[in-house]
Amino acid sequence: MRGSLSLMCNWAKIGLLLLMVSISGCNTLKKVGDDELLLTKNTIYVDDEKVTDGEIKGLIDQKPNSSVLGYPLRLNLYNMAKENPDSSFQDWLHRKQKREKRLNNLLSKKQVSRLQESFIVKGASEFLERVGEPPVVIDTALTNKSLNRMEAYYNSKGYFNNTGDYEIVESKRKKRAKVEYNITLNKPYIIDTVQKNITSPELDSIYDVASKRSFVKKGEQFDLQNFTLERERLTTLFRNSGVYNFQESSINYDILRDTTRLADDQLMEVQLNVKKFRSATDSTDTNSTYRVARHKQVNIYADYDINGDTDSLKTLEYDNFIIHYANKLRYSPKALADAIFFEKDSVYRDLDRIRTYRQITNLNTFKYPNIEFIPDSTQTKLTTNVYLAAKKKFSLNMNFDVTHSNIQQVGTAFSTSVITRNVFGGAETLNVSARGSIGLLSDASLSNETFTSELGGDVNITFPRIWLPFSTEKIIPYYMLPQSRLLAGTNFQKNIGLDKQSLNSILSYNWTPSDRLKNNFELLNVEFVRNVNPDNFYNVYRNTFSNLDDIADQFQDDPAYADYFKNVDDSTDPLRLDIPEGANNFVRDILNDSIQVSTEEFDEVNSIEERRRRLTENNLIFASNFTHTKNSKSDINDNDFYQYRIKVESAGGMLSLIANAVPYNKNDNGQLLVFGVPFSQYVKSELDYIRHWDIGGSQVLAFRSFFGMAVPYGNSNSIPFVRSYFAGGSNDNRAWNAYELGPGKTDNINDFNEANLKLAFNLEYRFPIAGDVKGALFADAGNIWNVFDNENNPDAIFSGFSSLADLGLGTGLGLRYDFTYFVFRVDVGFKTYNPAKVGSDRWFNGYNLGNAVFNIGINYPF
Repeated sequence: MRGSLSLMCNWAKIGLLLLMVSISGCNTLKKVGDDELLLTKNTIYVDDEKVTDGEIKGLIDQKPNSSVLGYPLRLNLYNMAKENPDSSFQDWLHRKQKREKRLNNLLSKKQVSRLQESFIVKGASEFLERVGEPPVVIDTALTNKSLNRMEAYYNSKGYFNNTGDYEIVESKRKKRAKVEYNITLNKPYIIDTVQKNITSPELDSIYDVASKRSFVKKGEQFDLQNFTLERERLTTLFRNSGVYNFQESSINYDILRDTTRLADDQLMEVQLNVKKFRSATDSTDTNSTYRVARHKQVNIYADYDINGDTDSLKTLEYDNFIIHYANKLRYSPKALADAIFFEKDSVYRDLDRIRTYRQITNLNTFKYPNIEFIPDSTQTKLTTNVYLAAKKKFSLNMNFDVTHSNIQQVGTAFSTSVITRNVFGGAETLNVSARGSIGLLSDASLSNETFTSELGGDVNITFPRIWLPFSTEKIIPYYMLPQSRLLAGTNFQKNIGLDKQSLNSILSYNWTPSDRLKNNFELLNVEFVRNVNPDNFYNVYRNTFSNLDDIADQFQDDPAYADYFKNVDDSTDPLRLDIPEGANNFVRDILNDSIQVSTEEFDEVNSIEERRRRLTENNLIFASNFTHTKNSKSDINDNDFYQYRIKVESAGGMLSLIANAVPYNKNDNGQLLVFGVPFSQYVKSELDYIRHWDIGGSQVLAFRSFFGMAVPYGNSNSIPFVRSYFAGGSNDNRAWNAYELGPGKTDNINDFNEANLKLAFNLEYRFPIAGDVKGALFADAGNIWNVFDNENNPDAIFSGFSSLADLGLGTGLGLRYDFTYFVFRVDVGFKTYNPAKVGSDRWFNGYNLGNAVFNIGINYPF
């Protein structure tokens, strides 16, 4: 009875919600006046052709109410807010004050209830008004303003004689209308000649050399944007050609044509004017001619104190720089000189100033620098001063987190790091970090212990240059912000899985050719992974053990194998293989034909044993890799950009090359051993491409594609688990949990499914809902396969284009909340096409909330 009542209550709540939505949907015009029209659509026609350009449509000042999949959610939320919610409260309060003496200032329960109700109504109304959106009613003043904007826009494109009007078209539906804008362009104006009037002879010479790159050219249609680009180009050109104080405001243009006079030729003359310098601090200096300046002297103040006396500093001359310091110079003169791109007697370039700022900031040793240019009386010689104020030599960071996972009921994690700057005097940065965690196991069968623990640490030192025995400055100059990183770390993991211990060491180089390009080259990436508790394999990989135990059930009553089993407190299966001895002995007897099973069962046991050996063996990875990344995003608000990442990795090749010179030991499988461990040998490549399209109205269409393949060879017949691929999870195919999808058309055969080939494609439509709340619709396709390794299951192997039928497809929706600094998101994914099913069952099987996968993540998945 209680369950039925609860179910009825739930259905009542759902029905009430649907009713509220229906009422609000029917009440769209609730706050639209009788003499007002709700704006439903804007349409622009230019010379009778409909315009779809987002830039032009953005000129319209008044736009229809926003919608979510065609539904005006925010408008209806606004309409649900009670008008003047304070009125009932104020009326009650007024009556209460009149009766205050008679009631002896005591409130009855009914009055208290009314007071609480008033506050609730008021708060709900304020919330709905805040997240809602008032109805957009047509305002002819704003319509005229929009029309004027469009006329001005086409004026800027050379259509000086364009004309425009608009029409309000009422809908057949009540109190609704759309606005149609009509623009007639007429003939555009064309640039006939470009003249120049440059007051500085030196600037005139510089202009002539680069005049062919001008954005304002004879024979082209007038476009104000080209004039803006040309002003920016000339400003950059002059500042990078020695004119350190050039001002963009010195550039203007004269149009030598009466644009109001109609003529068939529509030609105009343009004159470029570059005026003299105007001092911002000296109003009497109005006639200074721009001059090309050179660096007469470059001073570096290595211990600058804004309140200190620079006259008492010591000086040191190094490579045409004069270094000023107090007491003892704490920095290598070369490190300081490499960070400054000004050269004595060279022509001033604004590019050198920008690069100097970037490089000094990149050193992470000094605060943001101050650069000063002091000209002489001729304005042709500069005394350049670079003031450097040091950051604190040491800094300490500490973090503490509470965690939860499918392995831990609850856990705590901490980390701390100490940063030491200018370790060897060359602006090097040393980072020593330690981390640890402890947690309560969620499943006692995973270990004999109750708690998990992990402890690790890293020593990371960064050099602001390429650390090699030969110079790389000609290939990778200092303006590319070169860095070398040497890292050594270790990690000890206890009572989780196989109790792994790892040691890793990395020697890498990275440089940034431009703001959009990044390169990273790991010359050495050495990782040693040791499984301390391999006997725990069948406790961790429960699906694998279950498959093995099912095969063993037919032998559990045989006295010859009684030692292989143990009693368990489970009425459905009282006898199970003992872990690890019983399971290992059972597998051994099958593989050496001591126990006879069917061919299918033999193959499955053989596959289980290969997987066990692979996942419990120790790994030595001796790799090198190169990663190239490009990102066209201009700033944080740019929603129309692309990004790609290319990575190539090779492991074991160097160790294999020296096999003839070094007498390696071998194991029973003929693999070469280093420190008693077979080293991994493979080649790996990845391509990751992301594209975002801004489709207007804060809506974005985002796409990602990924291809990755790792091929073992030589000393390996499979890829190490830590270098393999998996599918599923909050940043991949969100209709499957991590490690659940694949390989190929196999159906979740292992607890952690992985392979060495991966394809992934993601498409997501992102849209605003209300305020900082965003929504998304997505489709994720992808899978993993085995290729060129020792996998024998044909369902898991990529065999050509026909295997693309194994791509799993997940669709779903998500909610995001934008906290400005990060985005919190919740996604729900549904298995739309499941390659593990057969025939028509592959499509929409289990497409419901009961089989949905919920994902929680921070920031967007791509």
